[in-house]
Amino acid sequence: MFDLQSYVTPVLDFVREHQGWAPILVFGLAFGESLALVSIFIPATALLLGIGALIEASGLPFWPIWGAAVAGAVLGDALSYWLGFHYKAHAKTLWPLSRRPDLVVRAEDFFTRYGVWGVFIGRFFGPLRAIVPLVAGIMAMGQVPFQAANVSSAAVWAFAMLAPGAAALKMLGY
Repeated sequence: MFDLQSYVTPVLDFVREHQGWAPILVFGLAFGESLALVSIFIPATALLLGIGALIEASGLPFWPIWGAAVAGAVLGDALSYWLGFHYKAHAKTLWPLSRRPDLVVRAEDFFTRYGVWGVFIGRFFGPLRAIVPLVAGIMAMGQVPFQAANVSSAAVWAFAMLAPGAAALKMLGY
């Protein structure tokens, strides 16, 4: 059985003890969470929400850590897009996508239906988060519209991941 807390607690303890590493760790989490074929192994959502709370509790500056999350998310999606663009339909035959063709079909339908907005909105849907950029590359979406959606959605997503934890502690008076 998968025990999320056994992964989350040590990472949050590390951030608490080594605050200077917070931006680098957040960058890595956001990058991994946004990277096709890797994101399913990283419990980044729970970690980023917890790190958001640690930001407030420890007095860490919010905006540099937010910037690291944005940069990681942008680069993860950009690499996923490139992989799709470079490998085209062959990318769909790689593990773990080959075992979940339903996710690829859902991502293709989502992308076809919403286009550039699909890239923006897809970042906020767990299973589609890292697959939509890959599909955008496979379907040869233009680089400029993709990157516009990538950067803008990463900024909103990073705030949505970090701010709730920080705001909750602030409201509780920590």
